[in-house]
Amino acid sequence: MGGFYVQIAKVIVDIPAMQTNRPFDYAIPPAMEQKLGKGMRVEVPFNTRVIQGFITEISDHTDFEGELKEIIQPLDIEPALTEELLLLGEEMAETVYAYRIHCYQTMLPPLMKAKYEKEIEVVDELDEETFYGLFQGKSKMSWEDAVDRGILPQLIELKRAGKIEVNYILKNQAKAKTVQVYYSDLEMGSLEDAYHSLKKSAKQQQALLAAIMSMNGTPLTSKEYKEQFDIGPSTIRTGVEKGWLKSADREILRDPFKDRQFKQTGALPLSDEQTAAFRMMAASIREERHEVFLLQGVTGSGKTEVYLQLIAEVINQGKTALMLVPEIALTPQMVNHFKSRFGNRVAVMHSALSSGEKYDEWRKIHRGDADVVVGARSSIFAPVQNLGIIIMDEEHESTYKQDENPKYHARNVAIWRGQHNRCPVVLGSATPSLESRARAQKKVYTLVELRGRFNQRALPQVEIVDMRDEFKANNRSSFSMLLQEKITDRLQKKQQIVLMLNKRGYSSFIMCRDCGFVLECPNCDISLTLHMDSKTMKCHYCGHEEAIPNTCPKCKGHNFRYYGTGTQKIEEELQTLFPEARILRMDVDTTRKKGGHEAILSAFGRGEADILLGTQMIAKGLDFPNITLVGVINADTSLGLPDFRSSERTFQLLTQVSGRAGRAELSGEVIVQSFNPDHYAILFAQQHNYEGFYRTEMSLRHKAGYPPYFYTALITVSNPDEKKAQKKIYEIHEILQKKLEPDTIMLGPSKGSIARVNNRYYFQILVKYKQETKLHPALKQILDESQKENARGLYISIDSEPVNFF
Repeated sequence: MGGFYVQIAKVIVDIPAMQTNRPFDYAIPPAMEQKLGKGMRVEVPFNTRVIQGFITEISDHTDFEGELKEIIQPLDIEPALTEELLLLGEEMAETVYAYRIHCYQTMLPPLMKAKYEKEIEVVDELDEETFYGLFQGKSKMSWEDAVDRGILPQLIELKRAGKIEVNYILKNQAKAKTVQVYYSDLEMGSLEDAYHSLKKSAKQQQALLAAIMSMNGTPLTSKEYKEQFDIGPSTIRTGVEKGWLKSADREILRDPFKDRQFKQTGALPLSDEQTAAFRMMAASIREERHEVFLLQGVTGSGKTEVYLQLIAEVINQGKTALMLVPEIALTPQMVNHFKSRFGNRVAVMHSALSSGEKYDEWRKIHRGDADVVVGARSSIFAPVQNLGIIIMDEEHESTYKQDENPKYHARNVAIWRGQHNRCPVVLGSATPSLESRARAQKKVYTLVELRGRFNQRALPQVEIVDMRDEFKANNRSSFSMLLQEKITDRLQKKQQIVLMLNKRGYSSFIMCRDCGFVLECPNCDISLTLHMDSKTMKCHYCGHEEAIPNTCPKCKGHNFRYYGTGTQKIEEELQTLFPEARILRMDVDTTRKKGGHEAILSAFGRGEADILLGTQMIAKGLDFPNITLVGVINADTSLGLPDFRSSERTFQLLTQVSGRAGRAELSGEVIVQSFNPDHYAILFAQQHNYEGFYRTEMSLRHKAGYPPYFYTALITVSNPDEKKAQKKIYEIHEILQKKLEPDTIMLGPSKGSIARVNNRYYFQILVKYKQETKLHPALKQILDESQKENARGLYISIDSEPVNFF
């Protein structure tokens, strides 16, 4: 048996391995007793090194036989993770085949994982003894100073009392925006001596010393010295030369919306359908009852207004709300809706923010200064307390599933948090995923429908153009004659047009017409894509980039042909056909810079362009009153993919993009160009007929044995050596064959859809099952045993309910 200590901390350490995927016991040093808590990050000795970890429990007993090692020091003076998030990480690790340490790290903003310096700042009045004793009469001190002086226990108490804050300052971050600040680390007595030794005529220097003494060591920029004390740069330089001031670079942690004015809005009157939907969902808020609602509403049915009023209800109850959107492209408009309605109590979390902005928004939530969090997938881990509702807009989107470890789906995390907080989860979509709709049919979720547009406008008329007929009529353009006519008409009427193409880049690939050579990526089994703006060939999988070749590497010929169509090529063709049109292109390349999405959408919203051309990112959430025409250049792009969800994705995308037209007073039209115009996904999208599509697709899924009739798990093995990866996947197949039930279906082993990516070879097995009690332990065992092989370059990944299969 182990022994009793005064206090034991159970710590998950930062070593991602099966052997360390459990808490280890550490003694809490006497000075830290009653100070440390669950969710704090700590530094601990492990074997011969010092590593980080998370405290998951505080106890007074251990089962460890030997003498326990002590925690070296805390890395925070308050918990980084709430108790709810600690529990969630434990649950996630089990269900998504990940390590607990990875789950916990996923929940924190990047700044708390990067290299940083920490400083402790006084934010409330301290008694004189504490201010001079602990802080030596200054308003800030470095974390290292606090550690060296052994005063962390006292600082933890001050943090709990709200007297101090910890600021994180990025280290070695080349792109971090910095400003030069000036501060003094001299004691008050030295400053007073310097002041009295000055000549009476040195008025500016006297003013500077008086200012320094009044600032208590707080750093100020040269501009701030000028604004607050009317002290100019030359006097600051004198202060530095005389040793009164020191200069330092300080990163500016910004509010991403500080320069934006949001016009305050109030609740809009709801239609009868919206009112019924609102009342049903608001009842579970008031009764603190967990329920999952599937809010299925046609595009333009006013789902956002229902969300806003549900959140207002939650705030009235003194609770908080989480609002998830699938990608950054949707955040600018959603942020506008929410900031206009709820003001500064809204925090925004998405990948386009800088590390400093993400950390500041996270801290705002952590401190309880935000009632509403709006953000993409990872904001499901926001450390909100007292959750009253979670809303997932466009719940069918595949971006809610994370591709890297831990491979969680935000929907599952949302439902777990909803259960934990006894609050409703609202899944909203015009085209729900088949899995969600099937759950609603089985009464696992509650279906709430909005069948009409909120302003009684008709859904846009959709016409399908058979591009095979265009080719027969010798039209080699990417634009059918009908679409060209409609664009001309809208340009004359000064109305706006949205054109969607499911690709980016200029052409899919280039081929030598003399010998048939196609330029491929040296690291992946995929052709390189031509990008005319940068005059390069790029791989969209590993990032490899090279110049466009002048001669064929194989036959030395010069006769290259460009195949396929990308957004850049369409833009060029469009400008040739309509030279007077003002065109904005929105794809991964044009939105790479910070604020790119918002800049393009804002310009389009202000009417600075006639045509918005883009990839899938323009299909969702855009709400501009002047859009009356939507054109889909090639509706078939995703139909040809080796994925059982390709029809579902095509239907969803066409329905979503059609919904961008005619959302206000002007009626809308949609032109869908296709080489496969009789495909059921395209025909049902033309009719805005979700129910018809759902029944057809469910029948096909039933016959083929795919979700939602079966559960799936994808096991992927990769290695730089093709033979080793192949050998391992066959070994796994053999293990599973022996362990699993006879009616469990295994597809494979087979090569990955792209067999080589980044010089690693991929093989996979897809397991389909209805009820399989032996699968989970078998997969855990496979992961466990793979530990030894990981060091030799073999990597095994398990994806429960995969969304992408290539």
